[in-house]
Amino acid sequence: MIPPLTGGTVPQTPDALVVRGWCGLALDALGRAREEIDAINVYPVADGDTGTNLYLTVESAARAVEAVFAAHETAEPDEEPAGPSLAEAVRALAHGALIGARGNSGTILAQLLRGMSQVLAGEGELSHEGAGLGRGGAEPSREGAEAAGVRARRLKKALSHAAASGYQAVAHPVEGTVLSVATAAAQAAEGAEDDCAAVVRAAYDGAVAALERTPGQLAVLGRAGVVDAGGRGLVAVLGALVEAVSGQVVAAYGTEAGDGHRDGHGEPLAGAPAESCAPEASGGPAFEVIYLLEAEDDARVERLKRRLDALGDSLVVVGGDGLWNVHVHVDDAGAAVEAGVEAGRPYRIRITHFGAEDAHSAGFVPPAREKAQRAIVAVVPGEGLAGLYAEAGATPVLARPGEPPASGELVEAIRRAHAREVVLLPNDADLRHTAAAAAEQGRTEGVRVALIPTRSAVQGIAALAVHEPERRFDEDVVAMTAAAGATRYGELAVAERQSWTMAGICQAGDMLGLIDGDVAVIGEELTSTARSVLDRMLSAGGEMVTLVVGEEVPEDVADALEQHVREAYLAVDTVVYRGGRKSALLLIGVE
Repeated sequence: MIPPLTGGTVPQTPDALVVRGWCGLALDALGRAREEIDAINVYPVADGDTGTNLYLTVESAARAVEAVFAAHETAEPDEEPAGPSLAEAVRALAHGALIGARGNSGTILAQLLRGMSQVLAGEGELSHEGAGLGRGGAEPSREGAEAAGVRARRLKKALSHAAASGYQAVAHPVEGTVLSVATAAAQAAEGAEDDCAAVVRAAYDGAVAALERTPGQLAVLGRAGVVDAGGRGLVAVLGALVEAVSGQVVAAYGTEAGDGHRDGHGEPLAGAPAESCAPEASGGPAFEVIYLLEAEDDARVERLKRRLDALGDSLVVVGGDGLWNVHVHVDDAGAAVEAGVEAGRPYRIRITHFGAEDAHSAGFVPPAREKAQRAIVAVVPGEGLAGLYAEAGATPVLARPGEPPASGELVEAIRRAHAREVVLLPNDADLRHTAAAAAEQGRTEGVRVALIPTRSAVQGIAALAVHEPERRFDEDVVAMTAAAGATRYGELAVAERQSWTMAGICQAGDMLGLIDGDVAVIGEELTSTARSVLDRMLSAGGEMVTLVVGEEVPEDVADALEQHVREAYLAVDTVVYRGGRKSALLLIGVE
């Protein structure tokens, strides 16, 4: 049974604004379906994270699209802000999904989105019809039925190219998976009339029908009595596309089409167990290895695929134009990374150990781990600080320069902390909304989450220093909040361009001293600028100075600043931490 259309608004053309809307709607849909999708994840590894991985992948894509819109909103004062073109929006969508792809299904979804973007952005021979979609490329004179038909045909071609790209990315494609669902969606779209709304609705209907066939195509799904988890996620994404393009809302899959454990008529699937979704033994590899790879030579990437295919299974390599996302399950994680080093420059390497007896073992149910009473989750800029926070008992989330963590990563960390009560330290003023969303999600999952609005890692250090897990939760949160609030924070950074600041005009390459987020000092050299910042911060008093020194800063800089505080402020103590790689140049805290 196909979920009915409910509601509706004036149809829209698939332009950059619709791409933006699609991202938001898809993220909402996956957020609602995440737990359900995780629960039916039995293939290729029953590790219960497909829904989460798809959510994180789309969240990364949505952030990239929002960044493109934000860049266009920063027009000159006398200019009207111009929105991005369709090509810019879909390329951002594909790039964001590529760099944020998680897990097997997330990596395949990234390739499906890339395949669509190549057509919608008008790349290569796929653009021979010469028309964009909506504001992204259609000439005003082409509006009307003829232009609408061209847009619809381009959308059909995008869905078809996406499905083909998905198969090309997977070393050993298997029917009954997200690939089958994507192919059925594209085939159904081909038979639709040349109208964008009709095309996306046909694609969605075709995907739903294909999803309900997956238990009959893949034995492990039939035995578990579930549909394919990755395909279920793609149905949610295509449902969001229907709403973004036509304005019509499809009822969530499962409200009319079964709950993911039943066939299209609401009857239990043949052979479905009463309660369990455990697969049979597969004896698969022990590690999941994922990394981004910079490699300009396609021949090297092909050799990498062959080598990884020989090392393990579930191999998916997606991307192009010098940037690739590599996903594989292996027993020798080191060899998988070394293969990447030979092909190019691997980074953002993530290695997950499935465990000796987990999703690969027949009917294995891991012993329930007792939840801790209280935990701290903190965002930290730099690997050195991540180690420091971890030693103090916190669960750190590493923030890379220019790549703040998404709310999904914070939710993952809250789950990983495995506690009844969690104190969340965002340590960045720009993360307040992201952290609030993660805290709210944690609460919906039964965790008592308190968000302390720390704006710098040094405020987080101050909060962590007074944390006492034996205290009542509210009392502990109040004490930590007070300690963070009593800590002024400063930072040293290098100006990237000429600009106006609170301290005057700075030039590219100038040293900037920030206090509580505002530029207070402009200097030419790190040590002298840092001294000026310290003097301004300590002019209002203080008992403790915390210095977090970045990897690029020489050791003698910290020594000189520590000596300056000792000589000029006799009653003030100083503590120095190394921020390590990916950290800020210099962070200063004054309590």
